[in-house]
Amino acid sequence: YAGRDDLAWGRARLAELQGDVFDADALLSLAETEMLGPLDQAARREIESAARQVATVTALVTLALADVVTALFANLRMIRRLAEIFGGRSGSLGSWGLLRRVFTTLAGFVLSVAAWDFVTGLLSRDNLLGWIAFVLVGAAGLIALVFALLEWWAYLRLARLSDLRIRAEAARVNVDLPAARNVVAGLGRLYAGRDDLAWGRARLAELQGDVFDADALLSLAETELLGPLDLAARREIESAARQVATVTALVPLALADVVTALFANLRMIRRLAELYGGRSGSLGSWGLLRRVFTYLIATGAVAIGDDLIGSFAGGGLLSKLSRRFGEGVINGALTARVGMAAMELCRPMPFVALPRPKVSNLVSRGLAGLFGGRAAATEVKDDLDVS
Repeated sequence: YAGRDDLAWGRARLAELQGDVFDADALLSLAETEMLGPLDQAARREIESAARQVATVTALVTLALADVVTALFANLRMIRRLAEIFGGRSGSLGSWGLLRRVFTTLAGFVLSVAAWDFVTGLLSRDNLLGWIAFVLVGAAGLIALVFALLEWWAYLRLARLSDLRIRAEAARVNVDLPAARNVVAGLGRLYAGRDDLAWGRARLAELQGDVFDADALLSLAETELLGPLDLAARREIESAARQVATVTALVPLALADVVTALFANLRMIRRLAELYGGRSGSLGSWGLLRRVFTYLIATGAVAIGDDLIGSFAGGGLLSKLSRRFGEGVINGALTARVGMAAMELCRPMPFVALPRPKVSNLVSRGLAGLFGGRAAATEVKDDLDVS
């Protein structure tokens, strides 16, 4: 463990104390405590995370074999991570990411060779057909290149939001005013062309010169720039939750609720990314959806109990009397929880100055009037999630 930074303190403690130990059992116990103790804790967290992921998917996803596939990949990833934690190396063949890239490259190479053989074969038989095929293959390649560039640009935009959030957290923790000013400047550049934030940018430019505290400056920027975006994001989440709940409750077709939830969540996540300054492309939406569910699983099976109880209680009388309407309320609550996770991931600053919306309030407003319930008379200031 010579090169492990996470074990630097343990190595130093072991080097300091082992000279005074002259008993084999005591020396081995000392080494185990100082070197393997932190690794055991990390291993426990990996095992708990894998168990939580498998349990969540088994409980919430009704698709056939979904639990089996999830358990397989979760166990493979957990075993590889445990080997790496304790100093093993999973190897090149053990890396699913590398394996996926190799096979993707191979598939692209095979398709390119097949297209080349197809065009040259047509040219040798018929000039006209060959040139038509050449133009079509060239156009397809150009479209694929443009699509790849757009997806890469979308990825860079999402990465920019994540970088701003990390820098804002660091500046607030370290009480670093120059770093806070850099974060605010980055936000200004990110939202420079947004007409809906013109008033917020003007207010921020007017007031920031009088602020000489990092925390106050970041709070000012969050209030003036992200406040209107948070309101728009809430409306998107409420709309998606209402759509999923309506289809679940009123459409009896098999898998209709599953398909609706999938597309509604993808559209909601894309809209949230665009609201906060990202550009979530087609592949980017799927990647962001995967990050959202990873975040949900990592935060404890989406804290589902309190949210579902509160949402079900606020769904009105029909949600208590009808199984389909009750399922609609629950699916709406799950969609709202996914939206909240996407909101936190896409937001360029964490919730500090502004309250974090509560899922139960989002669902209550989204489903107001749908199941006989009344609109929640809760203002934004009461949306603080204290859980």
